[in-house]
Amino acid sequence: SRLEGLFFISLIFSFIFHFCVYFPFPDSLFHRNNDKMRNSVILLLLLAISSGNVKRGRVSLATAFAPAPTVPLFGIGAILFRPRNVKIVKSGGDEDRLAEAGKFFVDAFWTSKIGGADKLSPRQAQSIERLQIAEFKKRYKSRVIASGTNLPGAYAGRTSDARSELILCVNGRGETIGCAGIEVEKIKKMDGYDGSMTGPLMSNLAIGRQYRRKGLAEDLVRAAENVARKEWGYDDCFLYVEKRNTPAIKLYQKLGYRTIWEDPSANTLLPTPDGRIVNGKTTIVCMKKKLGGSLFANIFPSS
Repeated sequence: SRLEGLFFISLIFSFIFHFCVYFPFPDSLFHRNNDKMRNSVILLLLLAISSGNVKRGRVSLATAFAPAPTVPLFGIGAILFRPRNVKIVKSGGDEDRLAEAGKFFVDAFWTSKIGGADKLSPRQAQSIERLQIAEFKKRYKSRVIASGTNLPGAYAGRTSDARSELILCVNGRGETIGCAGIEVEKIKKMDGYDGSMTGPLMSNLAIGRQYRRKGLAEDLVRAAENVARKEWGYDDCFLYVEKRNTPAIKLYQKLGYRTIWEDPSANTLLPTPDGRIVNGKTTIVCMKKKLGGSLFANIFPSS
């Protein structure tokens, strides 16, 4: 059947990816940065296997390479079409980098935000850019937050551990094409007892339009998780996402995040088609992932 064929092809894709990435080929065949050669070998292997399946009547070539409706199957698009000379770096609290990231975020996130206007007016863009740069500088540069500061909203408050980092994805020209923030926050449990838990909260994940569906979002998420676990010593990572942002939720689920609560009474800023910026109602989903565990630790979480 079509489902069985897709399942078979997905297993083959996964095997080839791990084989080509982790097998110790000699340096003469695969140099450290020779992504083009590695991608060519992967593509040839996939074509060979798919052709064999077509001849044996297992699955058609169209079925084998049918475009996925959301994320590519097992990240194949990220393997074959990954941009060259892309690097993941930390902002390190540098004000110039934070300002550039704030400008980038306006176009990558606020323009065509789900539930808002399809296009920002010049006045909206200018207003949001000013606020976004100020927020990034305050959140990711300052290590000590003044009392009474309310970031990032009703769901979190700073703890004595105020570490934070904005991780950037930059192209070969040094331009920001993606970002993701990670910071230690006190996160509400929403269990009816006003309890809270302290842990790293990931936010502000965005990828430039022309660089989407190429595996960069996954790279940024993993980089943020590495900071939380390897540098800060935390075993869990949390995030907030709007429930109507279905593509983002599917991405997080693919990467091992699971919903722990929803709040249907939340508010969010929305640019409107008439040029205003208003508070709109939304449902916030809090998701959690166990860091450093096995695949089954996130499929069957203990809490």
